[in-house]
Amino acid sequence: MKVILSVEPVRFPLTGIGRYTQELGRSLAKSPDISELRLFAGRRFLDAIPTPSSSAGGGYGLKRAIQKSHLATEAYRLLMPLLKRHALKGCGDYLYHGPNFFIPPFPGRSVATFHDLSPFTWADSHPGERVRFMQKEMHKSLTRASGLITDSEYTRREVAEYFAWPLDRIHAVSLACSSDFRPRVASELSEFLRRHGLQSGGYSLYVGTIEPRKNIETLLDAYERLPLALRRRWPLILTGYKGWRSEAIHGRIEDAQRAGWARYLGFVPGEDLPLLFAGARLFAFPSLYEGFGLPVLEALSSGVPVVCSNSSSLPEVAGEAALMSEPLDVETLTANLQRGLEDDAWRTLAIASGLRHAATFSWERCARQTIEVYKKVVGS
Repeated sequence: MKVILSVEPVRFPLTGIGRYTQELGRSLAKSPDISELRLFAGRRFLDAIPTPSSSAGGGYGLKRAIQKSHLATEAYRLLMPLLKRHALKGCGDYLYHGPNFFIPPFPGRSVATFHDLSPFTWADSHPGERVRFMQKEMHKSLTRASGLITDSEYTRREVAEYFAWPLDRIHAVSLACSSDFRPRVASELSEFLRRHGLQSGGYSLYVGTIEPRKNIETLLDAYERLPLALRRRWPLILTGYKGWRSEAIHGRIEDAQRAGWARYLGFVPGEDLPLLFAGARLFAFPSLYEGFGLPVLEALSSGVPVVCSNSSSLPEVAGEAALMSEPLDVETLTANLQRGLEDDAWRTLAIASGLRHAATFSWERCARQTIEVYKKVVGS
């Protein structure tokens, strides 16, 4: 097969979708089933998968400002598909894969990965302009796609029900995480942790965008209910890109920081995240809604016990390895956090169970199952 993979998501800030695109591209390039792999971004083909910057470039602030403008967003939405169509002209013998929801006008077969339906089902968790843009473009992708991929069975069934799409044209393919996420001895972590004023095994961790859908204020409520000595011994460290409507959340984090039991590290570069995960005593992720929840898998792979919510796809990712509760159940979340920090017997079992469960996920398996979807689409 000849495949065109859009690599536009591989950019700053490198989110879970960007990492998925990056790893999928690397694995597809090694597959004997792919006779030719072309990488596409914007309106041109690239020679290699991009290497995203670890910080915002000079044009990033301008891009964010444009995204807030209805006129600019609409102009981009209407113009860019025409430019992409021209660039993809004559590629009808390829299969096009859009790994971030979107498929441009394309003369051949195509597949889109729908990671979640938050622009529809959790519209309040995104800026208004982004919601309008994504809703319009996701609907267009549904009219263009020959097949869909989702990150979880939960999202597969959600997409089928929400859009009345045939379930047999939607395929659940689990994500994975980098092999850099693994247990590490304290000496491997000491230099990195010292730079951030942390100690190995000396903190709880949250990693993810700072936004309402991640339910961080409930996490702070629950952590605040722990005994003060426990909070100060294992403070809550948070890192992630500043997202939509995060001002109140950051205010709560600053209050907790003044009290000595929490700290926000800002956006930690992707190459440092495996070290931050491996140094944690506990990972906490009480998200309200996830299409997959990659940070949970990264924590399990790092040998770190997990406390998370039981919402959406998270039970698929965590398996039996995590302590789970309803997302807004502060009392149970507090109890789970305390057990995760103090119960050494449970921690030993959870680490072993988490490593076994995490080992069932791999980018090789993701690529292999993705190629099977390609074959079904091409042969249909």
